[in-house]
Amino acid sequence: MDATTLKALDGRRIVLGVTGGIAAYKVASLASLLVKSGAEVRVVMTEAAQEFISARTFRELTGQPVGTAMFGETSNYRVEHIALAQFAELVVIAPATANFLAKAAHGIADDLLTTMILATKAPIMVAPSMNVNMFENAATRENLSLLRRRGFHVIEPAVGHLACGTSGRGRLPEPEELATAINDYFARSNKRELEGKRIIVTAGGTIEPVDPVRYIGNRSSGKMGFALAEAAARRGAQVLLVTAPSALADPRDVEVVRIETACQMREAVLAEYDRCDAVIMSAAVADYRPKVVATEKIKKSEPTLTIELEKNPDILFELGQKKARQVLIGFAAETTNIEEYAARKLEQKNLDLIVANDVTVAGAGFNADTNVVTMMARDGSREDFPLMPKSALAALIVERLINIIRLNEEAEK
Repeated sequence: MDATTLKALDGRRIVLGVTGGIAAYKVASLASLLVKSGAEVRVVMTEAAQEFISARTFRELTGQPVGTAMFGETSNYRVEHIALAQFAELVVIAPATANFLAKAAHGIADDLLTTMILATKAPIMVAPSMNVNMFENAATRENLSLLRRRGFHVIEPAVGHLACGTSGRGRLPEPEELATAINDYFARSNKRELEGKRIIVTAGGTIEPVDPVRYIGNRSSGKMGFALAEAAARRGAQVLLVTAPSALADPRDVEVVRIETACQMREAVLAEYDRCDAVIMSAAVADYRPKVVATEKIKKSEPTLTIELEKNPDILFELGQKKARQVLIGFAAETTNIEEYAARKLEQKNLDLIVANDVTVAGAGFNADTNVVTMMARDGSREDFPLMPKSALAALIVERLINIIRLNEEAEK
């Protein structure tokens, strides 16, 4: 790999944080690749990182002083952690140990790197690397989930032989892969093909009240829809996110409308539909709702309870019937006959693209941070995608949306 393949890095300002994992030695090659590609790189090392590789190595590779201690001598900065925070266009932490992830997730600032993380407004990218059991530990998974909700970009670790002698997920990706991920981030941020376009994204699982206390709902967390809203906004779109209840924080630069029921979601989407350019319907909309909602809490006085349900409106079908110039993208979360059901939905609901997945597959579907999908387009084409973070999948879906809009506009000329 040479600088010609990493063009988006030219002139970029990157703070590279190195924490105390054996994979720290790989980051020297990453720093070299970034510098050769034209990036201006500042390195910050934790005390533990210096047990694996010297600060001198990074200083020689970057031609810049290396931050190693909160209260150490500095030559270029008055208040080092603030100066670094303001310098960065992107902060990359590689390797990101379990200890660092825990500190970042809970706002602990006890060294130069973690203090700088709290002070920066730049996007933060982390590349976890550790023993497989540490990576799969519930605490680590929860910390990563929390960081994702806060907008951190996570480069998933690779699977393979680990330095501790075990094998599994936890390897730091190779320097070339890390450099490509960083380059791709800047390449995406450079492109604003959706400037002037208005996009509606729906997210989460709608809930239907049974009484003032209980409701019928599903397991959707909203992670896919929120990632899609962020991805579209990064490409310049004016995004309206209509979301059912979710614990996720509002995405940056996105207008958010929070609703509960399917009927409320329908009303919010239709109110904006005529002036939008596309709808990505990723919400898990309840198919049925209680025909009668009790005004008081239902007491458990009887051994059984019967609730009569009635159909909710099919929002996506209605959008397809009303479609003029809009691009419609739907989702099909299934457990059997995935492609058959998805193809039928694509046709019946007049969609341009459908994203289908088997929610029974490990790492896919509701509440997961990752997904495995097949995309099927109106022209009969299809693409299969392996397990990947929902943030990465969102970027791919938005790419397909951009292509469809471009082809439609060319056809109109």
